[in-house]
Amino acid sequence: MTSRERMMIAIAGGTPDRVPVAPDISNMIPARRTGKPFMHVYAENDPPLWRAYIDCVKYFGFDAWFIYGGLSLSLAHPTCEYTTRWLEQSPERWIQEMTIRTPKGDLRAVTIFPDNQPPSTLERLIKNPAVDLPKLYETWAFDTVDTTTATQMRTELGELGVFGLGTGTPGFQLWETMFEGSVQTLSYIYMDTPELLDELRERHHDFFMREFAHLLAFKPDFILTGGSGSVTMASPTLWRAYSLPTLKAQTAAAKAAGVRTMVHSCGKEAYMVEVCATETDLDCINPLEIAPMGDCDLRALKQAYGSKIALMGNLHTTDLMLRGTVEEVKAAARQAIDDAAEGGGFILSTGDQCGRDTPDENIFALVEVAETYGKYPLGVQS
Repeated sequence: MTSRERMMIAIAGGTPDRVPVAPDISNMIPARRTGKPFMHVYAENDPPLWRAYIDCVKYFGFDAWFIYGGLSLSLAHPTCEYTTRWLEQSPERWIQEMTIRTPKGDLRAVTIFPDNQPPSTLERLIKNPAVDLPKLYETWAFDTVDTTTATQMRTELGELGVFGLGTGTPGFQLWETMFEGSVQTLSYIYMDTPELLDELRERHHDFFMREFAHLLAFKPDFILTGGSGSVTMASPTLWRAYSLPTLKAQTAAAKAAGVRTMVHSCGKEAYMVEVCATETDLDCINPLEIAPMGDCDLRALKQAYGSKIALMGNLHTTDLMLRGTVEEVKAAARQAIDDAAEGGGFILSTGDQCGRDTPDENIFALVEVAETYGKYPLGVQS
């Protein structure tokens, strides 16, 4: 099988020729392997991160889990003007100011691009929620989508793996990146003026569903939705209130269109697995992190929900992938296959985002186990 065929069968809950292997190295390792300061990759697309990821797929030989497509969908905001300027450009870091001019006033954010880490936000868009949220809503009034880059991505990826487009669901996991003060600010709003978050949820749902329709029309292999830390950044109650209604609508629409769906949510996720398996049409969920990062027991989740939803995970990214030995990685990979691969519907992977300095030999070890110990029928090694 090609990597794409293998991954597609597993996402659908089926049994391919062997367990697919797709470690989460979507950012730091591809950027490191370019040999360039990270700001050139993230700020200048030199090279584009997605192309650096494809180079990693070829180098390590794993099955690609391509999740960059949504970033290439250009949304046209006819009433808003975006401008950027550099506040600092030194060898160690670049700092960029972005201003969005809307009919209801300006929004401002500041981002830092270090030379050896992914970018992070220094100043978020929303400072005064009652005043700034109406400005934000103006930026969601897109009417066209440019799929030129997404088409190029899919062509270059070919059969190396599955091609995904990305979207999201409303909730603290995304809103905390927009509000100055992050989760603390959102918590005060939730208690003092919850109507602001209720309106935000409705408008964000409308935005995501309009975007989702464009993604479905493009017919990717899968659509990645949800959001990192969906429960960890909030609670099961808040995730159910703000995110789940959109997730239900998205997965139902995708099922009707014949497009697979996945959720990525690092941190605590066991509750989400149960709900997604029993209350939505979701096909696959990851990264199923173990404690202390998360709360997932791979074997228990497979036994309880493996017939309803495909699982992807879950080797520890720091204690094991970053700091462990090759033999420790191999042992953990074999254990994950024992725990969750029987009957198919499993992709061998890591927890959320392998660190920048993860040894190459540990990733090669993960691939080796999938190619040998992970062959179906299980227990028959080549």
